[in-house]
Amino acid sequence: MKEGNVLMIAQRMVSDASPSSTPRSPATQPPLPTPSPYSFSVASTRLSSRPSIHTYDLTLRSLALLFSFISALSLAAQEGTKKKQISSFYDHPELTYCFTVSILVFIYSAFQLFKRVCDIAYRGVLILDMTSDYLSFIFDQLAGYLLLSSSSVTIPVIQQMNSQSSLWKAAAVADCMSFSAFMVIAVSALLSGYKLCKRIIW
Repeated sequence: MKEGNVLMIAQRMVSDASPSSTPRSPATQPPLPTPSPYSFSVASTRLSSRPSIHTYDLTLRSLALLFSFISALSLAAQEGTKKKQISSFYDHPELTYCFTVSILVFIYSAFQLFKRVCDIAYRGVLILDMTSDYLSFIFDQLAGYLLLSSSSVTIPVIQQMNSQSSLWKAAAVADCMSFSAFMVIAVSALLSGYKLCKRIIW
């Protein structure tokens, strides 16, 4: 009888000492796999490869400069062949207004582009960043309004012209480029408003 009890106690001791039944202590558990350092480098590389807000702003200013220049050049080139034409765009106040607005927007876009290039080369030397954000937001609104109004008043004049004349073609090109410049300035105004709100809030 005693031998049977001894066997049972020995079996219990063996089962308790078996590695499958005993829980592992925290020291004996295998460590969790650490993430590879290259797993975050890919994400950071993708983020750094995205164009910054300054790149978008520089691109928009360049497009506004180009579109306003083409709009003014189309009317000025037609004026250069005035000897062969019956009428000039100076005979139409709406076209003169469109030409004047295109020149003003061209000068403004050239200044903004020069400012962005100076910011990239020499940070904040020309105008302070806060002052530049306020001025850009205000003048973008004004330039967008002028471009939209000039494009709107030019359409009825184009409809009344002879579609075969060179003045009609020049006015059509000027109106299309003026509206394209308005679209670019509108996006620039949204970007200026975003930068201004970000500066005020943060």
